[in-house]
Amino acid sequence: MADFHIVVTFLIIAATILAFASDRFSIEAVSLGTLAALLITFGLFPMPLDGGGTFSVNALLEGFGNPALATVIALLIIGQGLFATDALEAPARFLGQLGGNKPWRTVIIILCVTGFTSAFLNNTPVVVIFIPILAFIAAKQKVPSAKVFMPLSFITILGGMTTLIGSSTNMIAAGIASKYHVDIRMFDMSPIGLILALVGSIYVLFLLPKLLKERPSQSTQQTMSGAQFLGEIVITSGHRFAGMQSKAGFFPDIKNLTPRLLLRRDVPILPPYDGVILEPGDKLIVTGTRKAFMEAIAKGEKGPALEHSNAPGETLADPAPPAADYHLVEAVIAPGSRFEGRTIQLSGLQPQFGVAVFGVQRKSRMARTALSEVRLEAGDTLLLGGPLEAIESMRGNHDILLLEHSAEAVPQRQKAILAALIFAGIVLLSAFDVSPIVVNAIAGAVLMIATGCLTINQASRAFDKQIFLLIGTSIAMATALESTGGAHLIATETVSLMDGAPPSVILSVLFLLMAVMTNVLSNNAVAALFMPIALDIANKVGVSREAFAMAVIFAANCSFATPIGYQTNLLVMGPGHYSFAEFIKAGTPLVVIIWLTFSIVAPWYYGF
Repeated sequence: MADFHIVVTFLIIAATILAFASDRFSIEAVSLGTLAALLITFGLFPMPLDGGGTFSVNALLEGFGNPALATVIALLIIGQGLFATDALEAPARFLGQLGGNKPWRTVIIILCVTGFTSAFLNNTPVVVIFIPILAFIAAKQKVPSAKVFMPLSFITILGGMTTLIGSSTNMIAAGIASKYHVDIRMFDMSPIGLILALVGSIYVLFLLPKLLKERPSQSTQQTMSGAQFLGEIVITSGHRFAGMQSKAGFFPDIKNLTPRLLLRRDVPILPPYDGVILEPGDKLIVTGTRKAFMEAIAKGEKGPALEHSNAPGETLADPAPPAADYHLVEAVIAPGSRFEGRTIQLSGLQPQFGVAVFGVQRKSRMARTALSEVRLEAGDTLLLGGPLEAIESMRGNHDILLLEHSAEAVPQRQKAILAALIFAGIVLLSAFDVSPIVVNAIAGAVLMIATGCLTINQASRAFDKQIFLLIGTSIAMATALESTGGAHLIATETVSLMDGAPPSVILSVLFLLMAVMTNVLSNNAVAALFMPIALDIANKVGVSREAFAMAVIFAANCSFATPIGYQTNLLVMGPGHYSFAEFIKAGTPLVVIIWLTFSIVAPWYYGF
């Protein structure tokens, strides 16, 4: 009966990998189908255990309560909190300047920093640190996100190969090896590890991005859009622009927004502005991109107070930092709209929906006039701001068409330091093993929501169901493969087939077998399964036991060919919008490169 379960498990895993690789079916459909097949097999045909009793199908569902799943979800929420507060704008700007005006030089510098850092810190927090930084820089410098996130995961795995503390896999494998009297110290793996990391980094930095497709998301396209909106800044008493003097015809301290007209007591002053000093009561008509207005609103009292009239004598201002659910969205005036022909001031748009009009965009040339005096035309695009609830109330309105895909939360910059402190605490506690990373991550996610750094809605959008189902199903497959004895069967049969082969060939074949299995099972499971087998082979062939122990460590780290191979792959899968097949296509060459490099270097280094 056990043979039946092994065969069926092999068939299910093979079919799953083929279905994932084909990209003909969604990840959700394949995951659910695989899970159902495993449950039906072990439910209808119970598998007896050696110690008595039968294998419980509940074990196949334990992956959905696995700490790895909870950790990934919590870390994605924390990353969303850093985005929602712009907490990483300053470090991202600093790193962005290192590469000058060459975007890829900046990306390569950051990836090299992450590779070095991962040699001394756990890979997962390193990737969590740099995902939002890379996302910010990729968006700002127009580098496709798909070309940077997979290299980020791979470079941290390579960096983690160079020291004993580089990854949990290294320490688990070393702990098992010590039971068999093979002691692996901090830098014993560094000589070969550095060679493998350097060779692998050449592929990751220069060849891997060329294999990955450009797939900018709608939100990235929207954020980077250069379309100009017309808006206005009202200079109030105490405003930071009050008293600002023009230089060489411009106001150099007004960043990103371009002054088009100055209204002083309804008298227009056109550029260039020669020696003009801004006074309270002035209205500065400006143009800028959506992103420029977003930054102005996010700064609240520190930035321009954008004010708009609802009715004569009544104003709607947003001088204070917006709430966590405050969004910017674009909406188009429909043909035949009742707002058509009305000025923004008298349209009734703002009181009806509870939103503020921050700007208007028109395809034809727009006259230089106060925003409140602009007469709306069919096809005009308005830049609106308000709570998410107010924006959602505009759905289905036939007079103004809401472009829902353009809705974007305004960063909570006033809480950037708080979000950064929460994040730093998680990284430090995890890096120094004060408490388990799953505990730190969940506590950090709760704090992000509890302190208002992001809302529940924003947190729920930080991860998708693909990752949830993929992790749970992959753990179910690994559980079935180990419980049936399938993994042990593969290992023992491969060893018996190599009987009598030269030590270098045995080492190479064993490495390749482990490298393949680590992309299906967890890397820790592969290390635990193969370390005793590898050391026993070393004793039989009479060569360095350390060489075979290192083969287990390095091969178990070769989790590049599937997203389920390692936790960092799952972390970047969402931000990079990768498919399962892309990991196979882009990661398999790296597995082969590391295998061939180790097969050449290890026999030479250990003298056999």
